[in-house]
Amino acid sequence: MPSPAAPAPALPAVPSAPGSLLAGVAHPIALIRWFWAAYLTPGRPGRATTQTELRWIYTAWLGAFLLKMLGSTWDVSWHFRWLRDDLAPPHLLNSAGTAVVIGLVVFHSYTGYGVDRRALRLMQWGIGMFLIAVPIDILNHRINGLDITSWSPSHALLYLGTAVMLAGAIRGWWLYAAPGSIRDLVSLGLWLFFVENALFPNQHQEYGVLSLEAYDAGRTTAEPQLLDFAASQGQSPEMFMLPVPSWVHPAWLICAGLLSLVIARKVVGLRWTATAIAGTYLLYRAVMWLVLVGMGFPPSVLPLVLLVGAVLVDLAVTHRVPGWLAGPLVTGVVYGVAVGQEALGLLPPWNWWSVLPVAVGFSVLWAGVDLSARSGWLARWAAADGPSVSREPAHV
Repeated sequence: MPSPAAPAPALPAVPSAPGSLLAGVAHPIALIRWFWAAYLTPGRPGRATTQTELRWIYTAWLGAFLLKMLGSTWDVSWHFRWLRDDLAPPHLLNSAGTAVVIGLVVFHSYTGYGVDRRALRLMQWGIGMFLIAVPIDILNHRINGLDITSWSPSHALLYLGTAVMLAGAIRGWWLYAAPGSIRDLVSLGLWLFFVENALFPNQHQEYGVLSLEAYDAGRTTAEPQLLDFAASQGQSPEMFMLPVPSWVHPAWLICAGLLSLVIARKVVGLRWTATAIAGTYLLYRAVMWLVLVGMGFPPSVLPLVLLVGAVLVDLAVTHRVPGWLAGPLVTGVVYGVAVGQEALGLLPPWNWWSVLPVAVGFSVLWAGVDLSARSGWLARWAAADGPSVSREPAHV
């Protein structure tokens, strides 16, 4: 007669959760033991996750990108005053945010919480591109010197990696968060970081136009060592501060910034999504302007015309204006308003002849978004690539 099977070994008991956040902070070792035993266990994407757990995970994503955004904003102003330094405070602040992102991607990859396979792949590819770009950028500075411009290939890879990892976070949250105000607010926050990343290169011209004006007036905001170093690299002040043609700023603001707002408006679905994101972005830039100028760093102009375009995007999507028609209309109005803003010194120089190619390009891109929104491919892409992750009923 076969002997009875031996009982399976008992799993180690999970320590009790801290009674509150303050209790956890007061006893960090107990907090780490509880977190490790309760959550750092292997699993596949699509693992069952409660709404509370999702909120904690994606709040950490918001915190990580807030650190990165603060560091990058400070970094632009820093580079218009001081020589570049790998260990400058804004770089360290940005690196702290990157470290949190790495930790989150590792957490998702190991545990499978809060993501489907596609969202996880986007996060992994994004952080991979970003980490590959970091040593390339450092090497670029060592070879080419100052390289203050935001428009270098190594910087472009940093922006692309950030955009891809944010796309993964946006997808994971939108798929699995319960419908309601919390879902909308976190989505708006993630899209705010996406739009800020898309618009980031334009800050070079937005700082450069005022820095060049100050230099020409004999009251430069840059330290002499920075100007001397730029001169030794064969760069004139204008090349140093406005290194790209005047059509780049409007083309990028519309075809990258406003296009991101179009997609955000269609995904989030709230009536004033684009306006809320653009308004919050400009408010953030204004607050940071006050903080940085108060610390003695150079000022920048704020692209207030972005808000005009955002309002028009919301109105066009709400009233179902097709992209092939809305694109040139929005572009024309934005360029028209920009005439006054540039005359008041509130924008970098714009090339007004670029309105026609930018209008065509924006209308094609917007029409492409419309076609994608109606396609079967998007419907398949929007479905979770894995099982449902909710362990509790969704609450609206």
